Amino acid sequence: MHDQPKYIPLRESTFFGDALSARQPVADTVPRGQLNDDPLLYTGIQNGQPADVFPFAVDAAVMARGQQRFNIYCSPCHGRTGMGDGMVVRRGYRRPPAYDDPRLLAAPVGHFFDVITNGFGAMPDYAAQIAPADRWAIIAYVRALQLSAHATVSEVPAADRARLEQQ
Repeated sequence: MHDQPKYIPLRESTFFGDALSARQPVADTVPRGQLNDDPLLYTGIQNGQPADVFPFAVDAAVMARGQQRFNIYCSPCHGRTGMGDGMVVRRGYRRPPAYDDPRLLAAPVGHFFDVITNGFGAMPDYAAQIAPADRWAIIAYVRALQLSAHATVSEVPAADRARLEQQ
């Protein structure tokens, strides 16, 4: 197979009249799987800035999915509570900032989407591993972790407060 005749993409061709080995798509071709027609969902950017809003409603199902994906992809470094004390950090990997850091509390959700998608500092990108909708679900869960880091007992609903006091 190594020595068989073949065209290497974007190289010159003597076979076609336009001398191109790659062919143009057929007119009116509809792309599948890569259209990405919702810029907010796929980039986290709105009006040229990191978005302050989610591209869909955040409900209990989204939060559950976010927690599940967070525990799989994020907790090894960030820890289950988002304080940057995950297992790989305990083994000597560079410690990420805690989610309750004032800089991250003030960051728009689009910033988190960009970091998950493209990586930042020692954090690699997760674009290939985590689908865009799951990235947003993780961000919703991160926001919940941020809220819980500074929550007081008075903010807990009365029905749940009794359970909390029993523990």
